[in-house]
Amino acid sequence: MDTQPATLTDKTPTSAVPNTVESHAAPKSAADDSGVAEAVHTAAPGPSEPSWPALSEGHPLAKFAAQLPDILREADYAEVYGIHLRPDAPFHTKLILQKFLRANQNDLAKAREQLLATLKWRKEFQPLKAMEETFSRKRFGGLGYVCVVDGVPGSVNGKDVVTFNIYGAVKDNKATFGDLDGFLRWRVALMELTLQKLSLPAATTPIPDYGAGPDPYQAIQVHDYLQVSFLRQDPVVKTATRKTIDTFSRYYPETLSRKFFVNVPVIMGWMFSAMRMVLSKETVKKFTVLSYGNQLAGELGSGVPEAYGGKAGALQSVGETVKLEG
Repeated sequence: MDTQPATLTDKTPTSAVPNTVESHAAPKSAADDSGVAEAVHTAAPGPSEPSWPALSEGHPLAKFAAQLPDILREADYAEVYGIHLRPDAPFHTKLILQKFLRANQNDLAKAREQLLATLKWRKEFQPLKAMEETFSRKRFGGLGYVCVVDGVPGSVNGKDVVTFNIYGAVKDNKATFGDLDGFLRWRVALMELTLQKLSLPAATTPIPDYGAGPDPYQAIQVHDYLQVSFLRQDPVVKTATRKTIDTFSRYYPETLSRKFFVNVPVIMGWMFSAMRMVLSKETVKKFTVLSYGNQLAGELGSGVPEAYGGKAGALQSVGETVKLEG
């Protein structure tokens, strides 16, 4: 039997960004509901809590923070990416607001709209609870892993979080993708595990303003297409893919730094060239297509699993995944 991957209960989350401390903003339990009342009555920050650099009254982040109490009241929910947003906008609240501003090029109206929609969606979907759920090993085993990789060339971080999506591990398309709601809940759970590894509640370094530098609190995604046919895509796979892309683009802004498509047949390069014609320049800059899996080490360094040209061992042994049974 293959070595089973670590799950949420097997390992303590590892910080994947520099300059972190214990934070008072983290939820007591991933399953706790996060209403506005909790955010309002959160204790004042202690002396060890980091502070955001001073903002002018006209700064987009200052204006966004001023609107936050109304946004929280309308959403009746206050948690994003494991951070409880507070009306007085301390450091970790500003961290989240800055992500929404950057995702919308400092367009305050669009940032507010996206934040409000995200809060309402998280209240209904409860993604932190999804992360604690147990999923079918038969349906989802081997499909997704989260790793912490050291020494990624060009990265501002000492460690980076990398999520691997292994499409060739799917044994039965209907079983995995046919129940769209079930698939999306598993995929969101994997995404929340990725965010947990970013250790946002322990962050101490501010995110630069839009256009002023990289956001250090983002993950890298790897989509592995080894043994996947590109000639005929099952309709249930297409539907699940569209739904996942739509959900993540709406409700997970500024969580992706780079995306790699690996083990893509050379003959299929035209498909990704076509994608570049319809996607924004900012998004396209994050995409890299590799014909062979072992080329990934040339991009992310030797800290990637051995199947990708690195020295970190097998993905199944070094990666973590959500809880599985069966």
